[in-house]
Amino acid sequence: MPDKRLLIVDDQPALGEIVRRTAAGLGYDVKVTTHAEEFMAVFDSFNPTAIVLDIVMPDIDGIELVAWLVDRDCDARILVASGYNKRYAKMAETLGVAKGLEIGFLEKPYRIAELREALEGE
Repeated sequence: MPDKRLLIVDDQPALGEIVRRTAAGLGYDVKVTTHAEEFMAVFDSFNPTAIVLDIVMPDIDGIELVAWLVDRDCDARILVASGYNKRYAKMAETLGVAKGLEIGFLEKPYRIAELREALEGE
């Protein structure tokens, strides 16, 4: 299994594809999901080393997903992405960090260079 595995959850398929291509160019094995339920179904078998997590999604929001990751004893680095109110991302970061998760923030729309830098920070 490759050393760098990225699991993406974003309800915007085009954005997930941009992240996938960027991460693959950095040597990541990448899986893209568009719904939280799909993300949760893939999580254990894929065992990601990094996660890009959209904070505002229609089914389960990113804050709930961060809480789920805490319960799973996730050790992946998490990049929370949001184009909405930064407080959502801050809430996810506060929850995750308090429980020992490593969480960073990407403000949408982000540049490819910003995404690369965040992914290479692993």
